[in-house]
Amino acid sequence: MERVTLSGISPDAFITQADKRALASLEKVPLLPAVLRKFSELGLDRWLYCVNMAMSVRCGKRQYPTPYGIFVEACKVLDVPEPELYITNNPFPNAFAGGIERPYVVIRSSMLDCLSNGQLYHLFGHELGHIKSGHMLYQMVGRLLIPLLQAVGRRLPIVGDAAAIALLFAYYEWFRQAELSCDRAGLLVSQNLECSLAANLAMTAGPNRFSHEQNLEPFLDQARAYQEATPLDQLGKIILFFTMTWNFTHPMPVARAQQLEAWARSGEFEKILKGRYPRV
Repeated sequence: MERVTLSGISPDAFITQADKRALASLEKVPLLPAVLRKFSELGLDRWLYCVNMAMSVRCGKRQYPTPYGIFVEACKVLDVPEPELYITNNPFPNAFAGGIERPYVVIRSSMLDCLSNGQLYHLFGHELGHIKSGHMLYQMVGRLLIPLLQAVGRRLPIVGDAAAIALLFAYYEWFRQAELSCDRAGLLVSQNLECSLAANLAMTAGPNRFSHEQNLEPFLDQARAYQEATPLDQLGKIILFFTMTWNFTHPMPVARAQQLEAWARSGEFEKILKGRYPRV
């Protein structure tokens, strides 16, 4: 299919209000400025880039040309300067964007088994959404900081329990909300709601020998049922959040599907494809 190129599109076209509020809350945590300064002083961005380059295969016209071609087109659609694309060996499907001075996207080998070519547009659009939205600094600091705070907690110099807990809560909330924003970016690149939702289904189930039996409609019924839970079930969600899911970096997969479907049905998606969107 021929995709609409969204020239000059601003990330405000797809960033959710909840994402903006979560980021504003994160930026108010007193500990964060010192952490960001230390990240820059230590040159950790360059170190992480070198580690990834040493352990992954960089894609190009002569190396994995099919996923690379999809990636190049995704960059054009979302109007993002082309980052580097890497494939790494890992049996658990995932992908991520990294790099502040030199952005890159990494896709795990199992993800290529999980998604069709069409669904890769959604995945690449999602990761490019992180880059276009300027998420890289906060995300990379979070990936290093969160395990450190969880491991040593109060033993960090000048970092008390309250400051560490506040930063952790703020970071996890922003991580989850940023994922919902970038799901929208994925849809803007795939430009096919069914394809994007099917990508969500495939990633939720993972690669398996019965993947040909996947059915999108029951998955969406499941997502709607989760969203429209009874008051008792809603209370269970709250309890579940405070006991387990508060430290998830991604929203629940079925909730992501429901949120993306709702945004597409709202009319905003079609408006953007027709050229009515905020520009940088």
